[in-house]
Order: sequence, then C-alpha cells, then structure tokens
Amino acid sequence: SVRGIAGLGDVAEVRKSFNRHLHFTLVKDRNVATPRDYYFALAHTVRDHLVGRWIRTQQHYYERDPKRIYYLSLEFYMGRTLQNTMVNLGLQNACDEAIYQLGLDLEELEEIEEDAGLGNGGLGRLAACFLDSMATLGLAAYGYGIRYEFGIFNQKIVDGWQVEEADDWLRYGNPWEKARPEYMLPVHFYGRVEHTPDGVKWMDTQVVLAMPYDTPVPGYKNNTVNTMRLWSAKAPNDFNLQEFNMGDYIEAVLDRNLAENISRVLYPNDNFFEGKELRLKQEYFVVAATLQDIIRRFKSSKFGCRDPVRTCFETFPDKVAIQLNDTHPALSIPELMRILVDVEKVDWDKAWEITKRTCAYTNHTVLPEALERWPVSMFEKLLPRHLEIIYALNQMHLDRVAALYPGDIDRLRRMSVIEEGDCKRINMAHLCVIGSHAVNGVARIHSDIVKNSVFKDFYELEPEKFQNKTNGITPRRWLLLCNPGLADIIAEKIGEGFITDLSQLKKLLDFIDNETFIRDVAKVKQENKLKFAAYLEEQYKVKINPTSMFDVQVKRIHEYKRQLLNCLHAITLYNRIRCNPSKSFVPRTIMIGGKAAPGYHMAKMIIKLITSIGDVINNDPYVGDKLKVIFLENYRVSLAEKVIPAADLSQQISTAGTEASGTGNMKFMVNGALTIGTMDGANVEMAEEAGEENLFIFGMRVEDVEALDRKGYNAQEYYESLPELRQAIDQISSGFFSPRDPGCFRDVVNMLMHHDRFKVFADYEAYIKCQGQVDQLFMDPREWTRKVIRNIACSGKFSSDRTITEYAREIWGVEPSATAIPPPNLPRN
Repeated sequence: SVRGIAGLGDVAEVRKSFNRHLHFTLVKDRNVATPRDYYFALAHTVRDHLVGRWIRTQQHYYERDPKRIYYLSLEFYMGRTLQNTMVNLGLQNACDEAIYQLGLDLEELEEIEEDAGLGNGGLGRLAACFLDSMATLGLAAYGYGIRYEFGIFNQKIVDGWQVEEADDWLRYGNPWEKARPEYMLPVHFYGRVEHTPDGVKWMDTQVVLAMPYDTPVPGYKNNTVNTMRLWSAKAPNDFNLQEFNMGDYIEAVLDRNLAENISRVLYPNDNFFEGKELRLKQEYFVVAATLQDIIRRFKSSKFGCRDPVRTCFETFPDKVAIQLNDTHPALSIPELMRILVDVEKVDWDKAWEITKRTCAYTNHTVLPEALERWPVSMFEKLLPRHLEIIYALNQMHLDRVAALYPGDIDRLRRMSVIEEGDCKRINMAHLCVIGSHAVNGVARIHSDIVKNSVFKDFYELEPEKFQNKTNGITPRRWLLLCNPGLADIIAEKIGEGFITDLSQLKKLLDFIDNETFIRDVAKVKQENKLKFAAYLEEQYKVKINPTSMFDVQVKRIHEYKRQLLNCLHAITLYNRIRCNPSKSFVPRTIMIGGKAAPGYHMAKMIIKLITSIGDVINNDPYVGDKLKVIFLENYRVSLAEKVIPAADLSQQISTAGTEASGTGNMKFMVNGALTIGTMDGANVEMAEEAGEENLFIFGMRVEDVEALDRKGYNAQEYYESLPELRQAIDQISSGFFSPRDPGCFRDVVNMLMHHDRFKVFADYEAYIKCQGQVDQLFMDPREWTRKVIRNIACSGKFSSDRTITEYAREIWGVEPSATAIPPPNLPRN
C-alpha cells in the first residue's frame, strides 16, 4: 500500500505518544475525552514527527546558504493538514493501525479538522500545491502571506439562495502553527515624506506590528520541512494613546482594533478587483513585513548569528528570488527600492538592477475587471513615499519607451504605470512587468494571450522577459491522499516512482487493454461513487443513484465559467425526458458546486437558478432516477477531495480565452474522470497530451470568439433558430422553475439575451451535441474505462513538481535536489 508500512515499533510509538498527548489535553475537571480531544492528541503526535525534521532542514539551509525562494501570495488555500502530513511523512498506516487499536476511527478524527480556507479558489490553491512541490524538490523555499482570522466564508443554502457565514477556523486553536513573537516586525502607514540632505525620510507614520506564525511544510518522504510564514496584525502598546491625552483611555485601547483589522478577513472575490483601502493595507502589510524578514535573513547568513554578516547588496539577487503570485504583492517592487535607496543608501540605478533581478511576476487572469488599478489619491494618503518611487520608476520607464518609439504618444499612454483620467490610477500589472526580470502566464494559450494582447507593447519592448509555466497540482494530495484505491492499483502495476515523478504514469499505456486493470479501475471508481453517495445522504439528506453518470462542475461561480451553459443542458435533458418518458436515457447526476462572491449579484442568481432547476427536476415523478441536479453546498478543499475521485465527467466549459489555466481540470484527469471542455486554459494541453479524441472538446476556439466579436454577437439569432434553447429560456423566463416568484430570473434572462460577454448561446448547440457523445460512450463501460486509463496515463505533465522544476531552472536559477536530508535520528553529515 502507498500509505506506508506500519512497523510494530511505529504503531506502539504512535499509541504511546497519542496517550501522552491525550493525558495532557484533559484537564483535571474533565476526564471524558471528546472527539476533538482525540483529534488534537493525534495532531500533536504527528506534529512531533515534524519538529526534528523542521529544525534540521532550517539548520541545513543556514549551513549551505543556498539561494532562497520567497513565494509571496495573499492567498494560501491549504485545506486540512493532518492527513497530508501523515502521507508526506509515510506515517499513514502506522497512525491508522494505532488509532484502530485504541478503538477509534482515523477518518472520523480527520473530519474534525477545520479547513484552512485562506484563499478563494485556483490562485490560493496553486500556492498550496507549489509549497508541497518546493519542499518535495528540496528547494530552500518560504511561503509568505497573511494569517486571516476569518478565511473564505462558509456557504449555507437557504431557500435556494447563498447565505454567507463567518469562517471562525481558529476557534479551537490551530495545532499546526507556531507563533514566533521574537520575529515580530513594525509596518508603517500614512505619514509624510521629507527630503533631507541625508536622504529621504518617511516621517510621522502609524505603526502596526506584524506577528509571524510558522506552519511546517513537509516534502514527500525526503525529511525536508520548509516554512510557510503568515503575518498577523497587532497594535503596538502605545497605539493611539499618544494622541489621547484627554483621558479617553478606554476609547484609545478599543481603537487597537483598527490596526488589528488588517489581518481580520480574506477578501472573498475571485477574479475581481475591489479597490478598498483595507485591501491595499493588507497588500502592503504582507510585503513590508516579508521584505524586512528576507533582508534580515540575507544579512545574517550564518547559523545562530544575529549580527549582520553581509552589508553589500550586490549579491542579493544571487541569494534571493521573490515570486509575486499575481499583482497582490506588487508593492514588493517599490518597497524593495525604498529599503535599498532610503535605508541601505544604495545608488538608485543599482537598486533598480537589484530589484528587477530579484522579482518575478506570475499573471493569473486576462479579465479586465480583475486587474488591480489603485487610485493615486489612496496611495498618496497611505503610502506617500511609495507613490514618489512609482512616479520616478514610471518616468524612467517612459523615457526609455519614448527614446525607442519617438513621437508615439499613444504607446506612452498605453504603457504608463499611471493611468490618466477623471481618477488617476496605478496599474499594478504594469508595475510588475517593468519591475521583474520574468513575467509568466499559467498555461500555453494564456501566455500567448498575455504576449499578444494584454502586455503586447511590453512584449515588443522586452520579449525575453515573457515565459510560460503551465500550472500543476500536487499528486500527494490530489491522488495519494484523496484516492488511495486508485494510487494502490497504479503502484501495483508500475511501482511507486510516479508519486514524485508523475510522468511515469505513461507506463500505464501498456495496460490500456489489460482486462484485469480495466476492471480494477472501474471498480475503484464505483467504490468512490458509492462512498460519495453515502456522504451526500448523510450530510445533505439527498439520495442519488450511484450507477448514474456523476457529471460534476465544481469551481467558483462566475459568468465566464459558464455554469449557465450547464444549467441549459440540464433543462434540455429534462425536457427530452418529459417529452418521451418511455425512451431509455443514460441516467445522470449533475452536481454543481462553488461559492459566489457576496457582492456578485449575477453569481448569486446563478446559484438560485441551479437550486430551482433541481427542485423541479428532482421532484418530478416522470423523471425518477434518470436525472438529478444537486447543488454541492460549501464547496472547499476537503469536499473537493471527496467529490473529485467520484466524478465520471468533469465540466471545464469557460468561453475560450477566459480561463487562464484551471487546475480542477487536472485533478479530475488524474483521478479518472473524462473532460467535457472548450479549448481554453490547460484543457488545450490536456487534449494535446491525451489526444483530442480522448476528451470531449466542443465549441468556439479563441479565433472564433474574436471573429464573433468583430461580427457582433447576437443572442437573439440563436434563441430564434434553436427550438430547445428557446424552450429552456422561455421556461426560466416564465417562472416555470420559480412558480412562487415568476419574475425571479429576469436579470439572468436579460443578461443572456442582451449583454452576455461570455456568449453562452453561441456554444449551446455544440455543447448539447457533445453531451450526446458523452452519453453514447458511457453506455459502453469498457470503452469509457479505456479512455479513462489513457487520460490518467497522460496526466503526468500536470504535476506541480514539473511546474516548480521549470520555475526553479528558468526563473529562479536554482536546481531541485533529489537527495534527502538525513532524518533527525541519524547524525548529520
């Protein structure tokens, strides 16, 4: 089994440790342990196995002094930690056996852990996968972000509508983090700038303290344990007391909340920019604290040495790589300039060289509403010195452009970091591009769009800067942990090497016609489906047919992801069943899950539509077991781990040119679901790896979308020429799915008919036809499973290990290392 060998010694050791932790958890007046006590005892037992490796890894880095990688992200969507840690330390079987011997159930204890939901979706989950890969590849890497007190909201569905609930994930404490008050740092806001003979001074600022919390990040069975450091905001003790000499001491102390609000809550928008001052504060808070930490570590490179060893910054880019996960940490660029020029007295041009060689920027979206454009007035108030630096950098940049393209005023306007207009704004993406030595998109098609449209002018100026790094997922969480049955039958056939080298899955191509393997793969899928059906019945009281096709679309709710196209297919199937009840249909359970940003009206309407369609279809006696539409409430990492291994069909149906990459698509592929999708994001490369005929590809390509834009998209034409589409729209419109409120969906229909940026109707016909081909194949289980095996075998490219290896070699200039650090019980080299 890939869950690790459980030696008797290990099991006894785990039991002993567990009992010791349990004993100290239980206070005198409470002798009965709760399930949560058991969870904490186990978490601390597993954590004990990390600590020695963690200390040794950091010692190892101090002694070798390698180039360090700093991955800066405002989101880290980590999910749960217990099982992941057991998997990566090879402890799963030992813990399972020990817990079983104590009369407990490991899975029940795992369910008690709260998800660390410090992210919205793809961007935050990618950061989590990257941390796992960086540790597994032995890189000296650090994740830096914010320890939000409240992560992504919990979603409740009430009367078909989304209702948000605060995610108080720290309520019972977090056994995986360690507060490090000795590394607390000041962060400055507001104030004014003075240009003095000794240089520039940023004066009269308000100070907020950044308290670091460290979480261990174990690599897979290599004894490497890296660190994710998340900052929490603390008011300094004299906060607001200086100003309050009028004796309102109580008020002054209550005002500490103002400072501490910075790390209170994650902004719940995915692919949408909200220009709030608190958000800008969060962005500067993480950057300012992190850069101080990076520079402290750079200066005192020797182990145990607190005194600065390095004073010259020439070598900074040889020892430090800063990766900006989208534009959210873009302030790293002016902040590093401020420190080098104002504090360390480095010459401006030299500082700019150092900054560019250190920073690299990953772009995650081409949607204009997602690009960060901050009002200059807000900067002027909050970060006056940074505004001066940005103006100076922009001037330097525009002088260069003007010299290369004399008289091209329009080009200067397009390329400026400062956007003129009624409200002057700072274009953060432009700042990132000029301040980085590498700019990358996250799938080949996306990187091409970045070069040919979003940053076309910048690409013409410096083509060598632009790269592609197709996203990946960690096979530890997304195969071993969530689908042990599949991992076991794969290991049986090809060995365990695929766990750290996913390209080895190619060896499964030899078994594509092996009847035993075909049967085993189908059997694992059926077991996963039965298990998920039982979970749905227990948690949500819904009964589904486990032999039906599990047709799954789980991701954030957004117009560009086109959950509405999926809805139209569900309605079309329903109408066909109603029209011909005696005909045989391929039974389907359509599951759609995901959160809508609280302020995103249309996304919330889409959820209401899905639940309303479900209410009608699921209660129609004519339909019976043939079709069910289920909304998966509160979709999150821990639910993804359950639904993805159970899926037959994965829906990846964004309008071509809008989904930068997608990573859910990769998770479904490696877990043995077939993809129905457009040629968008990483779907393109998945089709290339597995062969287009082994995915269900439909609809417009990027060129077709562009052509349709030139011609003008007219939804009415499709409505009039496609009877099944018209019937579905008329039903939504007339209140067929909302009899108690017939006008409920008028905004949705109005959008689809008159201002649909994402052209749902244009792909409807091709989508319905393609779904017919899905049905045809599903009726031939052997052929279906052969395609599944081919997809799994061809999914190796989509490991985040491959992605990170490319970042390491082509952006950071470091080599991954396959050698394990000696474990804590062996002497160091």
